[in-house]
Amino acid sequence: MTIVPRPLVDFVAAHRARRLRARLHLQGDGRAHQQAVWRTLMARHERTEIGRELGLGPKLAYETFRQRAPLRLGADFRGAAERMAGGAADILWPGRCNHFVYTAGTVDGTPRMLPVTPDMARHFRETLAQAWLLHAVRTGRVDLFHGRHLHAGASTALRAARGARAGYLDGIARACLSDWARANLYAPPAGVAQLPEGPEKLAALIDACRHADVRLLAGTPAALLALLGALKETGGAWPRLECCVLTGAMPGIHARPLAELAGAGVSLHEIYAGAEGVFAAQDSDARSGLRLFTDAGIFFEFLPARELGGSLAALGPRCVPLAEAKTDTDYALVATTPAGLVRCLVGDTVRFTSLQPPRLVVTGRTQFLLNAFGEQTTERELTETLIDICECNRWEPVNFHVAPYHTRGAVRRSQGCHEWWVELSPGTVRTPTGPLLAAELDTELGRRNRDYTARRANGALETPVVRLVMPGVFTQWAELHPAFGGPGKLARCRNDRLMADQLAGIARFHSGSVAPFGPG
Repeated sequence: MTIVPRPLVDFVAAHRARRLRARLHLQGDGRAHQQAVWRTLMARHERTEIGRELGLGPKLAYETFRQRAPLRLGADFRGAAERMAGGAADILWPGRCNHFVYTAGTVDGTPRMLPVTPDMARHFRETLAQAWLLHAVRTGRVDLFHGRHLHAGASTALRAARGARAGYLDGIARACLSDWARANLYAPPAGVAQLPEGPEKLAALIDACRHADVRLLAGTPAALLALLGALKETGGAWPRLECCVLTGAMPGIHARPLAELAGAGVSLHEIYAGAEGVFAAQDSDARSGLRLFTDAGIFFEFLPARELGGSLAALGPRCVPLAEAKTDTDYALVATTPAGLVRCLVGDTVRFTSLQPPRLVVTGRTQFLLNAFGEQTTERELTETLIDICECNRWEPVNFHVAPYHTRGAVRRSQGCHEWWVELSPGTVRTPTGPLLAAELDTELGRRNRDYTARRANGALETPVVRLVMPGVFTQWAELHPAFGGPGKLARCRNDRLMADQLAGIARFHSGSVAPFGPG
């Protein structure tokens, strides 16, 4: 129960929702806001070390910046972040920085430490509040703020890091909340929130919040699915649950079972956020894309995904600002932020569904684009392909991963194929087999992706191979390799065989699947 009287909560929430609706209407295509953000960021960098290195300042023209400033990965800011954690001032941002956030480490299993300056903390606080309010804007309801918001995910503990404090985004987001939000909305208790992600934390969450008036759940789709499944097994329920906020990964194959488990009347609300910032959130039907936060302190640029693969030093001039972005084109997202990150390649690929207003969908990770044979296939295309086929056949996908397989020998014309590792829920009406699923995947993916069709036509790709694994294989993989982000951030595809070979080491196969074979 909130400390502030509910009528006052309703009044304030409704007033802020109306203001947000009006502000979104006035934003239009967001270009003016992005120009204002650009000027603010450049002015703040005039007295930073990175600003002096790159010649940043309030008089710098964007075109000069685009030509001069190189793109960087999060790992490239490591040295500067460590100096800032040691107390050095004016490195990436004016003043000192006492808080830092770790990236998830889903690409190589190595989390990176990024600064959370006071201005960045304000960004997290304001954009997360705005993301929550967008639910009220699109539903016309403010009941969400009458009860508790339960977050399922990584530990919220912040630990000492060279004289500062650092943690994962779950912990930093909690630290950035207002005092009112922590006292009136946030759940569970700190001792439970600080537990590492896993079955023990799920049980503790349910035990601590079983009788709480939970109105909102937040976490990755996989984490929320596990939480609601565990709650159902205990016979518990949150009858006033109104919203499941999906963060950290595309809903993908988890969307339908999550909606069914949450129950009628509970909406799924997507937020696009990471350690580098909160970028967008759902303001309408999810199929329309997520509304880009153009006035929240981050300057966005977009690198055509087809340009990836070359030297980062040469790719800076090829980025475009929001004003030059186009729909139906895959872009790698580049962000300049109030944490001091300048032209940071976030690691995601996005595609605009509209520009007036700017809405986008995440199509995958830059490092996980499946392009071993020139097929340019994204995680979203693979996911939607599998979902559509499974819906037609009344199969329920639980988990999957796709990797390239390179054919042995030089006498064959083909270079290789896609190897699908798929776990389906047992108890289907139509018995699935690997060859049957492979043929349907081949046809449907060819319909969605012209590059895939071309590679199949010229012999660069053979028919895919599908390995139907027994239940629990992907869960076991996640337990053996926790550094890669856990089950909630499992890579749906990789351009190498790292994960595929790890799965091969633990997999058991259905009788209708093809036996495993290693890379050529």
